[in-house]
Amino acid sequence: MGTYEDLPAELVTERLRLRRWVPSDAEEYRGLWLERDPRVPPVRRIDAEGRPTVEDMRGRLFDNPLMAHQGLGLLPIELRDTGEFIGYCGLTVGQASLDEPEIAYELAQRAHGHGYATEAARAVIEAATRTGRRRLWATVREWNAPSFRVLEKLGFHRSGRITEDAEHGNTIWMTRVLDAR
Repeated sequence: MGTYEDLPAELVTERLRLRRWVPSDAEEYRGLWLERDPRVPPVRRIDAEGRPTVEDMRGRLFDNPLMAHQGLGLLPIELRDTGEFIGYCGLTVGQASLDEPEIAYELAQRAHGHGYATEAARAVIEAATRTGRRRLWATVREWNAPSFRVLEKLGFHRSGRITEDAEHGNTIWMTRVLDAR
């Protein structure tokens, strides 16, 4: 296992700013969970009792490894011109590893179809290359066609690995080799 540079505290693209989490992001982050497809496993959605709450989300953001370290971290995405929170993008161990992490992104439904996921993920891939990583993974449920389109635009390809899940849909593993810098 290597030692990696941290992700920058901020990534700026033509239309977006990816930055560190602030406490006021908890409500918007929870809003993403409210919009999730019902095929997403229940542990990643809001339950019948309304959990996780905004306070639970605040804890998730500041008391766990969503914060950047060892070149990992999920960064909130906001529109540069308005400061509106529209989702997150970053690197996580997820189902992969510290040496070859997963890229993860999720956008509010109101932000779908504008190329924001591709733009944010491209910035994260460039930053991941600078951390010293050689390869990234992405795991996508087989029913999530929009995520496949984003990953294909970014140069990811199917690895041939599939995690079977009859209840929530199989997970397709995609990968991308990073350019050496």
